Amino acid sequence: MARRTPRDLRSARWLEGDTLRSFGHRSRMMQMGFARHDWAGRPVIAIVNTWSDMNPCHGHFRARAEDVKRGVLQAGGFPVELPALSLSETFAKPTTMLYRNLLAMETEELLRSHPVDGAVLMGGCDKTTPALIMGAISAGYPAIYLPAGPMLRGNWKGKVLGSGSDAWKFWDERRAGKISDQDWNDIECGIARSYGTCMTMGTASTMTAIAEAIGMTLPGASSIPAADSNHIRMSAECGRRAVEMVWEDLTPEAILTRESLENAITVAMALGCSTNAIIHLIAIAGRAGAGIGLDDFERASRKVPVLANIRPSGDEYLMEDFFYAGGIRGLMERIRSHLNLGAMTANGRSIGDNIAGAEVWNDDVIRRPDNPVYREGALAVLRGNLAPDGCVIKPSACEPRLLRHTGPALVFDDYPSMKAATDDENLDVGADHVLVLRNAGPLGGPGMPEWGMLPLPKKLVKEGVRDMLRISDARMSGTSYGGCILHVAPESYVGGPLALLQSGDLVTVDVPARSIRMEVTDEELARRRAAWARPSARYERGYGWMFSRHVKQANEGCDFDFLETSFGAAVREPDIH
Repeated sequence: MARRTPRDLRSARWLEGDTLRSFGHRSRMMQMGFARHDWAGRPVIAIVNTWSDMNPCHGHFRARAEDVKRGVLQAGGFPVELPALSLSETFAKPTTMLYRNLLAMETEELLRSHPVDGAVLMGGCDKTTPALIMGAISAGYPAIYLPAGPMLRGNWKGKVLGSGSDAWKFWDERRAGKISDQDWNDIECGIARSYGTCMTMGTASTMTAIAEAIGMTLPGASSIPAADSNHIRMSAECGRRAVEMVWEDLTPEAILTRESLENAITVAMALGCSTNAIIHLIAIAGRAGAGIGLDDFERASRKVPVLANIRPSGDEYLMEDFFYAGGIRGLMERIRSHLNLGAMTANGRSIGDNIAGAEVWNDDVIRRPDNPVYREGALAVLRGNLAPDGCVIKPSACEPRLLRHTGPALVFDDYPSMKAATDDENLDVGADHVLVLRNAGPLGGPGMPEWGMLPLPKKLVKEGVRDMLRISDARMSGTSYGGCILHVAPESYVGGPLALLQSGDLVTVDVPARSIRMEVTDEELARRRAAWARPSARYERGYGWMFSRHVKQANEGCDFDFLETSFGAAVREPDIH
């Protein structure tokens, strides 16, 4: 492919030529202290930075943006930093999932509306990864993803703490009266000791690994801890590489293919990934025009074993250990027979080239295929009369006894009533019950909050119960674990069968058979449907109103219908008159 020339640069439409408008653009650049030779003939690289004071995962991004700029300048480019929505998983309510598509829209429009030739996308906290990539795909300009990296291991009294996973575990112990106020405070102080994303295999680490598997990062970038000096060097290299990608005209369209998306599914399964991977990858595929759906995940789950011994699917290690053991390149080398090795990546080489010669230095952290953590993939897709369009469970993080289970449903229509009931020590509930939360999906939540790891009834926690079957149309944190069936589609808010389930109905789940059903006759279900009324609207104005009219269901990726590639013709370049 012929290299582009300075005359081909998109930014030249703004900054070159003898017109009144280009005079205005150049004079305003000079207003900021730049001279013509700073940008003339150089690719303008947008650094889309999701830093904010309310996002601890991205606390280092101010400094990393400067490292990216250094790399851009070294390669002969001109860096410009563009701030974007931070989507702090910890603080943004009711859920960052409500705003993933908003960040994707912002990213697309930031890039299209400004005089930029390529981009470095800085993200990491859960929804920022898919959102930035989705927006970059739709914009269509060369782009490389810079992952925030996981934080350091947590520590408390000599015990290693993992983000989320240990919070849920010790919260149950506190509810059972076994954790003192002082110990609880010490756990708070010790569980998150540095900037960076969750260091368990939660949604953040899952999605940054997926970004690498689809080819949008530098080789090995997704495994580097945020506080490691390698992260600084990687950031500068992202800046250098972004400049070269502009000259090569290497766009997401050339990288994001069905083959690369299949690689991402395969890698996700081997990692013991977050259940959220399904929703985000389907949405990314929708932007790329590739037909990825639940069946693709189901096929991969049957053949790809879990090799990453990282909590919560694993029982001991965290992302820092994973990096030292060989990281994502080491894991991919061990599953290379399942990968499409010719898929292109952001460094201009194939995925096969990028993992060639990769080694693993700890066979317990990254297992061999003949000694997996779990013999089938991390996720399973179930279908039946309770979820005709599918639902998801993470069997690798679930007590084995729950993989085949029949029990009476205990149904709640909202989170507050469910929380009050599970805290009631007189609740009539046993370990065989199936807890059900509905009206928590894309429209019902709204935004499909991470409520799916329903709290176990306090009564049972005190009796020593630590897992039971739970069903919802919500999502759950990737750091969560247990017998949680999620993403029930269609959701109850729109009249999915979950809306018809009643307390006392028997629910049968058979994960090996991939089935889920309520033991209720078709005649009774028809009677209940005739009596069902749709809940009131969640929003009557604003962004939430728009969200409610255009968001798709969980099995379709929860993107807005009008943002998918298939919706209409590509947006043309902006007029400059």
